[in-house]
Amino acid sequence: MIDEILVKNTVIELLKDASTKLPQDVKNALQKAYEIEEGPSKSQLEAILKNIKMAEKSSTPLCQDTGIHIFFVGIGDVGSPSIEKKLYDIITESVREATKMIPLRPNAVHPLTRNNPGDNVGDHIPYVYFTPIDADYIEITAMPKGAGSENMSQVAMLNPTDGLEGIKKFALEAVVSAGSNPCPPTIIGIGIGGSTDVSVMLSKMALLRPIDRRHQDPVVASLEKELHEAFNALGIGVMGLGGKTTVLGVNIELGYCHTASLPVAVNIQCWAGRRATARIYKDGRVEHLTFKK
Repeated sequence: MIDEILVKNTVIELLKDASTKLPQDVKNALQKAYEIEEGPSKSQLEAILKNIKMAEKSSTPLCQDTGIHIFFVGIGDVGSPSIEKKLYDIITESVREATKMIPLRPNAVHPLTRNNPGDNVGDHIPYVYFTPIDADYIEITAMPKGAGSENMSQVAMLNPTDGLEGIKKFALEAVVSAGSNPCPPTIIGIGIGGSTDVSVMLSKMALLRPIDRRHQDPVVASLEKELHEAFNALGIGVMGLGGKTTVLGVNIELGYCHTASLPVAVNIQCWAGRRATARIYKDGRVEHLTFKK
């Protein structure tokens, strides 16, 4: 059976895994970039790869900026309405405890007073996207997001007549203006459609998909490939030092939008594309999907 302690422990473990390990698709992309780069960019990638191994071995965070905490939760029928009602509170308490246990840097502050309660918890943080799913489990994904990359993200309400070329132009301008600030090589999530807020959500959802997996729609997959090549042709390179690798991957998600709108969001993730997912089944089993035990 599912209980509060099981859910809390699972979320804390997700936060620890997401903060101290990288998914295999991201590690593979970094290794591939290391093999093709030269000079200072290669040296920087060597340091990144060493850092990843040290973080995994010592179970310490990959980066001093352990981010603020975004969760994507799919709620299936697990026969426990009381747990479903308490999920947000359980996740919030898990973040509070994980901050002390892992530990995580306390990053969440009041936007006006800049007061820091010290536990990564405040109004609307952690932020949780809830979705009902047809399953016998609850699926929880933790995505810590650091400020260096988040600060470089952009959203625009394009004119529908701007079309595909307008989307490409906006995405390229976003990556160019970000330059070396988000610690490239980066991962680019692009959300197209919906409304202003929906496009941003879609851009974050895009970052959840492994970067070695193209969109199922061949038209979108083609755009992902085209933008990936275009971004890497910019020559910004690893930490802005130039070279062949400015981005590790480009993922796009779409949503239908108003006939008079064309919302586009570009969410930039640093090389540390952190995420971790687990499923808690109706019978109390826990399956860790990102880092299988």
